[in-house]
Amino acid sequence: ADQRTAAPPFALLDLDGRAWSTASLAGKPAVLYFFAPWCGVCAASAPQLRWFHRWRGEDVPVLLIGLDWAEVGELRDYAAKHSLPMPVLAGDAATGAAYRVHGYPTYYVIDAQGRIARRDTGFTTVAGLWFRTLGL
Repeated sequence: ADQRTAAPPFALLDLDGRAWSTASLAGKPAVLYFFAPWCGVCAASAPQLRWFHRWRGEDVPVLLIGLDWAEVGELRDYAAKHSLPMPVLAGDAATGAAYRVHGYPTYYVIDAQGRIARRDTGFTTVAGLWFRTLGL
């Protein structure tokens, strides 16, 4: 039997002021990638996320959710430094707690029904993300 549970709801703004929520993902699988702007492993993963976005972004969007920041400028600088083409959302402590983020990066693969398919932490590769999102 399928033991997947619903992803916790969130409602956040991206760096352009657009609203994103669990509802905006409806009907599509997605990757929610929680990072901190000071996180070295997150920075090392950025090129992998860019490649994944280039190859699968239409089918499996990646949303980067920044946590543990003092001012939104830190998120802007991170996005610019790593040439991130996908939405970068200004996360908050409540979202981090709802998704049980205790280290960076933490990422979730959400299926098209809005349920958690996978949860992982640490460095990831394009191949790793591709494998984790197959069949969704």
